[in-house]
Amino acid sequence: MTRAPDPQSSAAEAVTASNSADAQNAAQAAEIADAAGAVDDANGPNPSKAGLAVKSADVTDDRMQRSVAPHAVFIDDDDELRRAAQQTLKLHGISVAAHASARAALPALDRHFDGVVVTDIRMPDIDGLELFQRLRAIDPDIPVILITGHGDIATAVQCMREGAYDFLSKPYPADRLVAAISHAAEKRRLVLENRRLREAAFAVEADEVPFIGTTPAMQRIKQTLRHIADADVDVLVEGETGTGKEVVATALHRLSRRRHRALVAINCGALPESVIESELFGHEAGAFTGAQKKRIGRIEHASGGTLFLDEIESMPLAVQVKLLRVLESRQITPLGSNEVRNLDLRVVAATKEDLGSPAIRAKFREDLFYRLNVVTIRLPPLRERREDIPLLFAHYLGHASRRFQRDIPDMPASIRQHLMTHDWPGNVRELAHFAERFVLGVLNSPAPESTPTQGGSLSLPERMEQVEAQIIRDALTAHRGDIKATLEALGIPRKTFYDKLQRHGIDRQEYVGGPRSPL
Repeated sequence: MTRAPDPQSSAAEAVTASNSADAQNAAQAAEIADAAGAVDDANGPNPSKAGLAVKSADVTDDRMQRSVAPHAVFIDDDDELRRAAQQTLKLHGISVAAHASARAALPALDRHFDGVVVTDIRMPDIDGLELFQRLRAIDPDIPVILITGHGDIATAVQCMREGAYDFLSKPYPADRLVAAISHAAEKRRLVLENRRLREAAFAVEADEVPFIGTTPAMQRIKQTLRHIADADVDVLVEGETGTGKEVVATALHRLSRRRHRALVAINCGALPESVIESELFGHEAGAFTGAQKKRIGRIEHASGGTLFLDEIESMPLAVQVKLLRVLESRQITPLGSNEVRNLDLRVVAATKEDLGSPAIRAKFREDLFYRLNVVTIRLPPLRERREDIPLLFAHYLGHASRRFQRDIPDMPASIRQHLMTHDWPGNVRELAHFAERFVLGVLNSPAPESTPTQGGSLSLPERMEQVEAQIIRDALTAHRGDIKATLEALGIPRKTFYDKLQRHGIDRQEYVGGPRSPL
């Protein structure tokens, strides 16, 4: 009994089988692929020609890890080939919309299109090259893969120079089409995600509370600031270095009725003990040796506005006693004077320490802590709100771009991985400086940081894979992405090199034209 053919298998093989007997065309396709690789070496990268995968970083953040099925628009006036390609792509998990003409596909292709366009070149009405130019006008970042049965090297090279993502010549293996679409779709996803982050970052600038973040902790802080901003209540802000304590003080001042008066900031750790009392409380002429003129202290100068005491844990104990008196009475007596002056001010104090801990009692008064601890705002470090890091980074990229008048570079996968795995001990300040170096182009791709696996330590093969990947990255960095020099340094054939790039998810584009050595 004859077994009926499997329709899915037949569909999956249809693209590969098309014109498979034409050995000359197959040789031409190989020649075009080799020539395209040679053009890449000389004129810039094309990851899909090398079979490279533009992968997102393996990070702990769930939103960064979720995978989205690739989406493609396939355009070909050959009905049989179009149906075969459509079934093949569906079998490989790719969502596909097939059209017989470019005109039918154009309405669905705009700046927000989240997929890949695959189009035949030779078509009636609007051919593939004209469609490519129209898509470039709509959005030059839309990945376009061109297909033709009449391709030549010159056409292939010219299309890729103008920005085509890939070029396939009939007959092409089905797996090559699937791989090209998958890689292009991932690149498109990253482009759109970066755009969304930048738009969200710019939207934050118009917010009255300049805190960037969507995590529950940051939302609670925003809500608290709005709630207490116009209340005359002293505030204690706790947080590590670089978490934004001064930003809290500035936001409270700008949201309050005191916004039109002075915000006076004092770093208690930066003032020498010999002058801090005079700086804070002021003095009369002749109050002490060298006091030739009357001086209004910083506390009195802040009357009517807001006084911000940064690093208050560094304030000398003797000064803490006088500050406590000022906070309780809202009155001040300058050095060398018997005159008591009334104050109208709000005090915002910031500290890196836990002032409520018994361990700090030797250098910070307990009664002053309780006087300041009316409302306490704790700012979480970046490592406790990693979901906000991409949005913060996009915000500071925009700032750096405007400050240095530079375009924002594309974000490679290695940078994304570093953002989500680094501990950021300097918190937001460290992240802002990292963004500035990235925009200036003086930042090497950081080495991947090891993360624990579910099974504990890595196995020997996994460790060897990591070592091999790092050696390839180091070679690409040393030779700024130059293929010939990198191959000579590694001592491996070109095909082996491209296979390893694909397996490790390394994109050569990240290294082309980069600095030769770290800072």
